[in-house]
Amino acid sequence: MGIPLGFVYIAGRLPRLVPPLVLVYASSRIWIIAFKTPAPLWLRISVYMLSIPFVMTCSVLYTYICDRREAARRGAVLAPRVKSIWPGGLDTILSVMRTFRNVHIRAPFDQYCQEYGPVVNVRIMFEDQIMMTEPEHIKAILVTQFNSFEKGYALNQVSTLLGTGVFNSDGEIWKFHRSMTRPFFSKNRISHFDIFEKHVEDVLSQAKVRLREGYPVDFQDMVYRFTLDSATEFLFGKSVQSISAGLVYPKNSVPGKNNDHTNHLSNIFACAFSDAQSHTALRGRLGTFWRVAEFWSDRVKKEMEVCYKFIDPILKDALETKRSTKGGEHLEDTLLGVLINCTEGKRSIPDLTVIRDEIVNILIAGRDTTATTLTFLIYMLSQHQNILKWLRAEVLSMVGSSRRPTNDDVLNFRDQCISGVCLTCFLLCRTSTEAVVWTGIKGGSPIYIPPNTRIPYSVYLMHRGKDLWGPDADIFDLDRFLDERSKYLTSNPFIFLLFNAGPRICLGQEASDFLFFAYNKMTLFLVCLLQNFSSITLAEDVQTQPPVEWGKRAGCNPREKVVIRHHLTLYVDDSLWVQMGEPDPSDNM
Repeated sequence: MGIPLGFVYIAGRLPRLVPPLVLVYASSRIWIIAFKTPAPLWLRISVYMLSIPFVMTCSVLYTYICDRREAARRGAVLAPRVKSIWPGGLDTILSVMRTFRNVHIRAPFDQYCQEYGPVVNVRIMFEDQIMMTEPEHIKAILVTQFNSFEKGYALNQVSTLLGTGVFNSDGEIWKFHRSMTRPFFSKNRISHFDIFEKHVEDVLSQAKVRLREGYPVDFQDMVYRFTLDSATEFLFGKSVQSISAGLVYPKNSVPGKNNDHTNHLSNIFACAFSDAQSHTALRGRLGTFWRVAEFWSDRVKKEMEVCYKFIDPILKDALETKRSTKGGEHLEDTLLGVLINCTEGKRSIPDLTVIRDEIVNILIAGRDTTATTLTFLIYMLSQHQNILKWLRAEVLSMVGSSRRPTNDDVLNFRDQCISGVCLTCFLLCRTSTEAVVWTGIKGGSPIYIPPNTRIPYSVYLMHRGKDLWGPDADIFDLDRFLDERSKYLTSNPFIFLLFNAGPRICLGQEASDFLFFAYNKMTLFLVCLLQNFSSITLAEDVQTQPPVEWGKRAGCNPREKVVIRHHLTLYVDDSLWVQMGEPDPSDNM
């Protein structure tokens, strides 16, 4: 058992706490020398107690004055601060923790942006966090001023989940991980549909069985299983076959009370993996203060130990295959084989740890992001029947009711329908390594960013900015990428960050390869789904819906029928339950 995280947090701040106490002690000794008697007890206790807050206050004020003077020297201003009543922004911390699970996903950051603008300083425990949604500033972080920013503090927050994988590393370690994985993603691998199609057929056949039993389908759970099974077979050469556990039943049904399904290994993994990501996301909101929230134990580590019981057998099996076959020919066509070959012989690197970290990183990229997009696309289609009918008509006219779609079919169909829902993204964070100046907002004064400042930026909020996308920004409309509204995107491409940008652009995206992997996987699933089902509706008798008061919040859709949460990606709280109808034979004619 390691040192409690709370003590690690305190130990890291001892250098700041000890000097004022030493100064008070020295002053008390001087008092004795000067007055031949100790200072009154009440005075000594009071000075000791007040010394740390006094020095911290002076330090905060001094830093603020220095930053303001440096900003003025550069012809800039500091980002506006969120007003806080309690010292250290404790009221802000409590608000963040309270809203994380109980309020709409936009809270409270959407309120900050509306009140202070797209760049706002949310101070937590006397530390600056520049929250922003401005495309030009995101472009500066990712491209034009890339070398001035790094993962920084975020590395420690996410390390229990992602280790030192490609998504959680800087500098040479990041370059090493990227160099390991990039060669695998080539078009000759990604353009093949055989693996994906097999898993699509499996999961859709199970959906038909469940619907014919008279129960709705948990679409989110179903598509997570599809992406997990297809991703593990494609990337690691062996599917974990999570769909073999069967689709879940509604909790209020008799079969839903059977614990055999819940205790299936793949379901235990999925639950632990989701919880690990949720705990990690809360760390991101709390900044460096997260160790206090997990004072006695690492919540993420506990969940990841469960996940490793699921991942380690895959890794061990691959290593045995490597040893038992000459040169590991069976692994050459898998990412896992590439990782083993890259780390083999590098004794200074803990091979198993490096490979396992990369597996978790790529699993999130290959499983969670794809499943999230498909989940929200189906939810949107269930709420927009006219678009659903149009999409299905397009599918039938393109490939008919049973023909397997080719790569060309997918290319012609995918961009519009998938891009329309990829506006659902998540929160990212960087740390400034040096002082930088950003352009002002709408002709305003330039904004000064001090060094070592955390900068969370919300792609989710940016994708819903009416000043960027027009007055109907939060309305699901696939035509926005085709009609005159496309001018918003063509004039400013950075308002739509589907695969990140700059040197950290999504793996293989610079060669359009991972784009093929993600897009084609999602589009194939959608085409097959619309071939097999003609109607999709929300099962409102089972679906957990948001409180009525959420619809009264600024920026929230009062017609929303699901509760949206986020960890590293977005998800629907308590799953997405849908009814899907099979078409009459005449409908496919």
